[in-house]
Amino acid sequence: MQIALEKMENIYKLEVETSEPNIEFYETITRPAEARYRHKKQSGGAGQFGEVHLSVQPLERGAGVKFINKVVGGAIPTSLMPAVEKGICQAVNEGAISGNPIRDIEITVFDGKFHSVDSKEIAFVIAAKKALVQAVTDASPIVLEPIAQLEVNIPTDKLGDVTGDLSSHRGFIEGTRTSNLGYSYLSAKAPFVELQDYATRLRALTGGKAPLASNIVITNLRLLHCKSRYV
Repeated sequence: MQIALEKMENIYKLEVETSEPNIEFYETITRPAEARYRHKKQSGGAGQFGEVHLSVQPLERGAGVKFINKVVGGAIPTSLMPAVEKGICQAVNEGAISGNPIRDIEITVFDGKFHSVDSKEIAFVIAAKKALVQAVTDASPIVLEPIAQLEVNIPTDKLGDVTGDLSSHRGFIEGTRTSNLGYSYLSAKAPFVELQDYATRLRALTGGKAPLASNIVITNLRLLHCKSRYV
């Protein structure tokens, strides 16, 4: 990338500002839960009233967010369901325990209450948002972070230094194998957030003799911290 940037500057006279990429973390849940929330406000004039009952359950990794409306009998009028969905979307984007978006979750709204005079959209937005946050908090939430798979080709005499560096950055060494001419291949997994400056660290550890032997690939998401006391 540095070579490409230098070519852009020298050939096309185009200077580009660069920065490290943001690493996305997510929240999810590990068990089903239910919650209900009533938003009621009286301020002398027109009031606000809305109540939402919903349940959540975990989905497999990569499933995203699934919303199901099972309200029957007019417990929440059809005209107010978009407000319920809006509140749920806000909670999903803002997270419940760490400020990161919620993923891999099924959300089912199955009941609620409304008032013929005081029920307004804002009341159901708030009620749905608060209900989802409460349900996620009660569903043993966890935070997920991206994990990278990497393989490096390093001088065999530097193997200990490189493995020690990865281990100190929460890396997991999967194995090593010897190649020709005094080099070894090291296979490992490590949190992607710990690898943003890895090329620089690797050059320093090996005296510039350890190019990446293959791409660093984000392979999955793993648990980072458990339970809502993360924050």
